[in-house]
Amino acid sequence: MTTLIAIYLFIIGLVFGSFFNVVALRVPAGQSVLHPPSSCPNCKTRLKARDLLPVISYLVSGGKCRYCDSKVSVLYPFGEFATGLAYVWAYLHFGFTWEALTAWLLISLLVIITIADLVYMLIPNKVLLFFLPLFIIMRVISHELPWWHYVVGAIAGGGLIVLIAVVSRGGMGMGDAKLMLLCGFVLGYSQIIMALLLACLIGTIIGGVLQALGITKRKQPIPFGPYLALGIGIAYGYGSDLINAYLTLIG
Repeated sequence: MTTLIAIYLFIIGLVFGSFFNVVALRVPAGQSVLHPPSSCPNCKTRLKARDLLPVISYLVSGGKCRYCDSKVSVLYPFGEFATGLAYVWAYLHFGFTWEALTAWLLISLLVIITIADLVYMLIPNKVLLFFLPLFIIMRVISHELPWWHYVVGAIAGGGLIVLIAVVSRGGMGMGDAKLMLLCGFVLGYSQIIMALLLACLIGTIIGGVLQALGITKRKQPIPFGPYLALGIGIAYGYGSDLINAYLTLIG
């Protein structure tokens, strides 16, 4: 039964991931997520049902538009596949609980802002505002820690980014601060701090590799949202284990 549920959730994740691509690409551009129907960005041909199968359509078409042969961004299958895998992980990690629903919402947010930040270097306020009441409701329904942990987490998450932005004179954006404020309310103060540390570590490693390969240049602006998303996801799922392991190590 677990396997069947996992397969079902993976498919649901693929479908939702396809929609999250639309949200991430249209909302920052001020476009409706419902109209017009999906079309090729290059030739503007309206896509048919067989062109919109998550991941499968991309693989079958060889990553190209069937109508004009232009390349299709790898972000499309990436967003779909990542959402599918993460939805399954949430179920295996939390089971069918309120916390699993919180996890699915958090995953959805992180996928959207990752793609939006990679494309536009922008984390849309409208997306964050949409998820804000949902996270408040979920934390009212389900919270393992006292309320003040989540309130302090929000303050710490947003405040640390603002502090970094001031010290670095614009090295971080207010979109990053708003994201960390919102996610700090979901994770709590200890895990949101860990999320930031993980994001900085991941960003340093990946940034160094990209520079070494000549893909990016020194001082070239890069979106930090994807690194924050990775840090938040890891801290949310395994933050307590990492903290305990660290305390054991130094003890």
